[in-house]
Amino acid sequence: MKFQDKKVLIRVDFNVPLDKDFQVTDDTRIRGAIPSIKQLIERGSAVIIMSHLGRPMKKLKEDGTIDKERFTLRHIVHRLSKLVGQPILFAEDTVGEDAQRKVADLQPGQILLLENTRFEPGEKKGDKELAQKMANLADIYVNDAFGTAHRAHASTAIIASFFDKKHKTFGLLMEKEIANANKLLNNPERPVTAIVGGAKVSDKMLLLDKLIDLADNIIIGGGMAYTFFLANGGKVGNSLVEQDRLQLAKELQEKAHQKGTNIYLPKDSIVADDFNANAHTLVVNSDEIEDGWMGLDIGPEAATAFAEVIKKSKTVLWNGPMGVFEMAPFAGGTHAVAKAVAAATQNGAFTLIGGGDSVAAINQLGLADKVSYVSTGGGAMLKFLEGAKLPGIEAIEA
Repeated sequence: MKFQDKKVLIRVDFNVPLDKDFQVTDDTRIRGAIPSIKQLIERGSAVIIMSHLGRPMKKLKEDGTIDKERFTLRHIVHRLSKLVGQPILFAEDTVGEDAQRKVADLQPGQILLLENTRFEPGEKKGDKELAQKMANLADIYVNDAFGTAHRAHASTAIIASFFDKKHKTFGLLMEKEIANANKLLNNPERPVTAIVGGAKVSDKMLLLDKLIDLADNIIIGGGMAYTFFLANGGKVGNSLVEQDRLQLAKELQEKAHQKGTNIYLPKDSIVADDFNANAHTLVVNSDEIEDGWMGLDIGPEAATAFAEVIKKSKTVLWNGPMGVFEMAPFAGGTHAVAKAVAAATQNGAFTLIGGGDSVAAINQLGLADKVSYVSTGGGAMLKFLEGAKLPGIEAIEA
C-alpha cells in the first residue's frame, strides 16, 4: 500500500481516563497507537486521527446539550504531542467545516486530531451518511482501535465499506491484538490457565463456557465467585451474588468436570462488615460467611494456591480482579495474582492480560513489561476470545 503523500485517516482508541482537571491518568491506549502513527509519518503520510472519548450522549448537561468541555479530545493533545514527539493540530469538529478545512491544508508529516466522534449523533448508530463524510476526508483508512472493534459504529466499521481492499488496512496495534489473541486460542502450549475475576458471572458467561473447552485450569475470583459458592450450598452472607445465575454456575462446573477442566474457587476470603476501606475485616472460609459480612477479596490461602497453579502454567489468560483492588485492604489478592503471572512469564509462559481492570492492576504494580502482552481492549478482547465476529475486524477483511 502506497502511503507517500496520501491523507490517511486512522481510527484509534483514545478513550482514556481523565482526572477532575482533565489530565490523562493512564495513557496505555495512547501509547498503544503511537507506533502506527509514527510509521505513517515515516512513510510520508498526512495523518488524520479519529477517536471517541467517554459517553457524551449518555451524560448530557442539565439543558440537554453535550458537555463538550468534559468530553473534548483537546484534553488528549498535550499527552499525544509529547508521546509522538511533534505538534498536533486539532479540529473543533469531526466532519464539519473546521475538520474539512484543516484536512485540506494538512501536509505530509503533519498530524491532525479530529474532535470526539461521539459528538456526532450518527456515530453509535452506524450512520452511513456520517461514515461517508468521514471517508471523504482521506485516501486511506487504517483501523487501529481494537478496543472498539466489537462495535459497528460509523467510524469503526461502516466507514471501511467506502474504501476498497487496496485502501484500507489494520494498524500495528490491531495486528498485535489479533495475533496475541489467536496465539492463546490456537494450539496454546499447555497447561493453559485462565484467571477470571470481576463482579458478575453474567458478564463472563460466554467466556467461561469457551474457556472450559480451551483451558486446563480456570481460576475464579472476585464477586462472581460467591455465586458459585451459593450454588454449591455455601453461606455467603451479604456478598455479591446473582440469584438468577445459580443454575448456570452449577452447569458450568458440571461441564468442566466432564471435560476434565479444573475449576479453582478461593478457599478463603477477606470479608468486611461494610463496603469501604475502613470497614472491619476478617479472614474466613469462602463458603462460611456470616450474615452482615461480605467477601471483598480472596484470602491468603487462596492467593497462595492460585499463585502455585499460575506459576506451573505455560499459557495464562487473566481477565478481571480478585477483589475490590481499588481499596488498599482488598487489593492483596489481585496483586498476588499479578505477581504470579509475571513470575510465570519469567518461567517462559505466554501470558495475556485481557483488558479492563486487570490492566489497571498490572500497571499499578509496574508489571506491564513483565508479562507477554497487555491488551488495550477489555470488551473487544472478551468478545474475540468468546469466538464472536468483531465488526471492526470484519469490515477491513471484507
